[in-house]
Amino acid sequence: MARKQERSLLTEVELEFMTVVWDIGGGTVRDILAELNKAQTRAYTSVATVLKIMEQKGFLASERHDRSLVYRPAVPKEEYQRTTLKDLSSKLFDGAPAALVARLVDDEEVTDDMLESMRALLNERLGDNGR
Repeated sequence: MARKQERSLLTEVELEFMTVVWDIGGGTVRDILAELNKAQTRAYTSVATVLKIMEQKGFLASERHDRSLVYRPAVPKEEYQRTTLKDLSSKLFDGAPAALVARLVDDEEVTDDMLESMRALLNERLGDNGR
């Protein structure tokens, strides 16, 4: 029986796979392979191995349908985003979310429209809809 590993953060490749699983809601190795191959050709066995590792880490769950395993997200995308941002804030910004936001706002690639969207989100969260 495979042992369940402690859930950590996804590697770059795992995140690419997980994004596909989140987007399609789950599927067989062939389903996931077909989506991944739209961007880059991968081998069936490589995809199957990565999916099994992700299941062991607790990011995916599987159940057998006929002769195939069907993989589904075990972690919702929003939960993973939250965990990843907390980790990033903790490790890179000394646990200060304001420092993370300040760095984001200082980024020259962030447009005025994006800043306005951020302001609207902050105002909504703070209850300052009219200000």
